Amino acid sequence: MITAYLVGISSQFEGEDIEVRYRIYEDDELISKKSVLIEYKKPAIVGQIALVTLLKELEKHIDKEIVIIVNDPALYELIRGTSTTKNQVVLNMAKRTKEKLAKFNNYVIKDVTGDRMELEKWNEILQP
Repeated sequence: MITAYLVGISSQFEGEDIEVRYRIYEDDELISKKSVLIEYKKPAIVGQIALVTLLKELEKHIDKEIVIIVNDPALYELIRGTSTTKNQVVLNMAKRTKEKLAKFNNYVIKDVTGDRMELEKWNEILQP
């Protein structure tokens, strides 16, 4: 089983790079630890950009069970289709993200926002 911890960090100022940080574990063994800088994107889509970036890395493991752990309720709602946003940039990116996810047969995205213990673990794992 593959477990991936993911965060997309937007910059405070327009025009600055965003950071995508992820850790990938296979059966509790760290197999990838990356922090990637990507050119500026609107803060509303940073979570989705981070997920697409991670999915490119996870294509090597497409045939395995994958759990992606995030602390991003907005991203979670967009992927589940329960978001009520009307922002066309966000909706177009959500469509692209869902197309990328459709390639994976056995995945779960877990939002740890409401679980204090899991959130602490997520935060500790994603420290630089």
